Amino acid sequence: MRPLDAIDPPLPAEVVIGVVFVTALVEVLGALSDSPVWLLGLLVFLPGAASALCTVRQTAFVAAWTAFVVIVTVLLRDSDGGPWLDRILMVLLTLALGATSVYACRRRIRREHEMLRLRSTAAAMQRHILRPMPMLTDDVLVDGVYEPVQEDRLVGGDIYDVVASPWGTRILIGDVQGKGLPAVGAAFAVIGAFREAAHREPTLTALVDALDTSVVRHNSYAAQTGDDERFVTALIVNVDAHDEVQAINCGHIPPQLLHDATVSTPGFASGVPLGLAELSAEPTTVGWFAFPPGATLLLTTDGLTETRAADGTFYPVTERLTERVSLSPTELPHALYDDARSFSGEGSHHDDVAILSVRRSPYR
Repeated sequence: MRPLDAIDPPLPAEVVIGVVFVTALVEVLGALSDSPVWLLGLLVFLPGAASALCTVRQTAFVAAWTAFVVIVTVLLRDSDGGPWLDRILMVLLTLALGATSVYACRRRIRREHEMLRLRSTAAAMQRHILRPMPMLTDDVLVDGVYEPVQEDRLVGGDIYDVVASPWGTRILIGDVQGKGLPAVGAAFAVIGAFREAAHREPTLTALVDALDTSVVRHNSYAAQTGDDERFVTALIVNVDAHDEVQAINCGHIPPQLLHDATVSTPGFASGVPLGLAELSAEPTTVGWFAFPPGATLLLTTDGLTETRAADGTFYPVTERLTERVSLSPTELPHALYDDARSFSGEGSHHDDVAILSVRRSPYR
């Protein structure tokens, strides 16, 4: 844990230079306008600005500097600068605002650390609840990359899971609308529902209906506490011993199929996200597509597809995937993730990234 007053503060040299520059500017303007004492009122804003940007020590320095400059100016200037009562009131106001700014800075930093602890806890919970990869069943090998957004930023809601059910291996990948702790709560609700319903529901449509119900129920609880309602985009795939697989797309990014050194996008309908089924007149439909032995499915979230270069260009997933089609299922997700970080320039993401490779077992 970082110290209380060490949350991305400006450098000490930057604080000193800024304070000296503002002070010199006020003094020059005061000398030119023959109103040195009244213009000192501009310095009163310095501790307030520091309390919003600086550490406690830096804010205390700015407050002490401001008080020193105001007191020296008030005491050493000729009496024609204004009534002494006004000058005394200005000194008292400067001291009061300086002390208030230091107090406000300490409160701000404590709140930031509370949020940091909450976000760190949520990120740790995500890492523990999401199953570690690779995951192996009788039907598939699932490997991939899951990188949550950095813990000192907003927590996201990317989810994935794999369940070996009596009707085949069921794979979920999804993305909760929005960020923050409420998004994590919705993500946990979907994962819990998936793990339970995947073993209970014989059909994929019934499984998706159960997931939709879990999001609706979560939203009803969220509404009672004043939180925003969420929807979840999701892709659910069922792989069994047959050469064709079933899939339902609930407003998510379509999968990519890699087979015989080619990349293709299976064509099947996309429905509404989880939590919005009652707003759609169309029933949930299952798509079927070929998934031969030795083939690989690539499932992603928009943390990959919405990665941008410095000029705003989106990451060309299909193009980069075609260049790496010969990689193994274990190597492919990591290669795409590293390439996307390089493509973005600074190698930073503003959303979670989940990339799964699903390799059909050659022995089924």
